[in-house]
Amino acid sequence: MKVIVVGSGGREHAIAWKLAQSVAVSEVICVPGNGGTGQEAKCRNINPVDCDYLGGVTGNDVYVQIARHEGCTLAVIGPENPLAEGLADSFWAADILTVGPKKAAAQLEASKDLAKSFMKKYGVACAKSETFTDKDKALEYIEKIGAPIVVKADGLAAGKGVVVAKTVDEARDAVVSMMEHNLLGEAGSKLVIEEYLRGTEISVLAAVSSTPDFAKSGKSCIVPFVSARDHKRLQDGAKGPNTGGMGAVAPVDDFTDDLKQKFMKDILEPTLNGIVAEGFDYRGFIFFGIMLTADGPKCLEYNVRLGDPETQAVLPLMDFDFEHLCEAIVDGELKTFKMAWRPGYVVAPVAVSGGYPHGYKKGIPIFCGKDSLISTGAKVFIAGAILDRRSDRITSPDRTGLITSGGRVLACSGYGTSFDEAWNKAYNALNTISFEGIFYRRDIGLPGAAESN
Repeated sequence: MKVIVVGSGGREHAIAWKLAQSVAVSEVICVPGNGGTGQEAKCRNINPVDCDYLGGVTGNDVYVQIARHEGCTLAVIGPENPLAEGLADSFWAADILTVGPKKAAAQLEASKDLAKSFMKKYGVACAKSETFTDKDKALEYIEKIGAPIVVKADGLAAGKGVVVAKTVDEARDAVVSMMEHNLLGEAGSKLVIEEYLRGTEISVLAAVSSTPDFAKSGKSCIVPFVSARDHKRLQDGAKGPNTGGMGAVAPVDDFTDDLKQKFMKDILEPTLNGIVAEGFDYRGFIFFGIMLTADGPKCLEYNVRLGDPETQAVLPLMDFDFEHLCEAIVDGELKTFKMAWRPGYVVAPVAVSGGYPHGYKKGIPIFCGKDSLISTGAKVFIAGAILDRRSDRITSPDRTGLITSGGRVLACSGYGTSFDEAWNKAYNALNTISFEGIFYRRDIGLPGAAESN
């Protein structure tokens, strides 16, 4: 079969790579894909602007028409925005099996207010919070509660909508920036202000399979993957500004069996109960952002897709056919699907452009000692890099044929039966790669690297 993967980041490269390993998959069509998927075995990029047959087609119909033209029978949607805009609904309407929740369920990520209301309604363990559409009332609430406190934009803000304010002044500035100065546009017109939880953060990715019909027959379920931890701060020791993610490790040793059981009872099970009760068509993946507190795990947020860069750490640990998992999700057979995981760890540090997360250059050539990279055994997942169309510039044998196109450029995922082996593989691989301004943390997964509140 042919599969269409929607998205252009490192997460989508990892998804396409894992799908391509399946004997059931003849080709993965990546729309638009990136420089990594463009060089991946059994994968092919299609940029909609290059498709003459699309004519005046716009919006979700672009992806549907490409899938039909290419003969794709399965779709996997990577990013949050297409999900929030109902792309899964459009694929299903075109009789294309789809991994990704329909629009109504996707609002669990698209609206922080809706997500918090859902958590409260169904008893999901989470931080206390209030929602505001009035700036003055929000400021009054902050003065009353004090700091530290967390200010969240209600809508999607590309990872820039959460401010952990250590002081009242910081919290006030966040409110004014979002609600008065429109820093995040419509996404910041409504704010969720919640209590500051103390602990360490982890991520749990999971597969979800639930429709009203599945619920009636007892097939609805959420099955978690191995735990992971993202490292958001730019610099070693969890210092510097927040980013989209400087690297990930999986699994997480401090997510003990006892904490896993509490997570299942206090977060995962009530979330499934809510999905069923709301009648959502949710066939896809979910991301639980979890704070491990002294009172047990608390849910910080839902993402209605796989996390990035957690995906680049978790998928290499899968010891099963990813396409078969996708089939089980859409067919209502997830409850009986057998997941097996490779023993050991994956460490996946991210290399970013100089100046990230603020201003940075694009179009910078990427170099790599290919033989040295292969010898490490690590896998490189491309995020912010594209194929260099000017082949005449490729004169050095170390030129990869890629140029940078984003802030987070790539991740090196190293697998090992021990953490040390995985860490060494990942960083040995990073040492083979270079481009002007390259920067990466050197402590992903090490003690003191995880941010603690």
